[in-house]
Amino acid sequence: MPEFREEAVQLALKSSKPVAHVARELNVNPETLCTWVRQYEREHGQQDGPLPVDERAELKELRRRNRELEQENAFLKKAAAYFARAPR
Repeated sequence: MPEFREEAVQLALKSSKPVAHVARELNVNPETLCTWVRQYEREHGQQDGPLPVDERAELKELRRRNRELEQENAFLKKAAAYFARAPR
């Protein structure tokens, strides 16, 4: 059981999905997984400031989405430059 708990916590911390979603995938109560994550962070000194776990998950998702949009924007700039110099 300790191995499962450790793996579940690591998955929740590394995933871009909210903790509740990870908990459902693992068939674990979301509150239980949140408690495990908070305890792990306290024990390992990895707490990211005063943000609750759900807000950190949202922040992680927003950062992922921001990277995705930046990549799309860079692609569109290259496409616009290509079409701008192509003969009509």
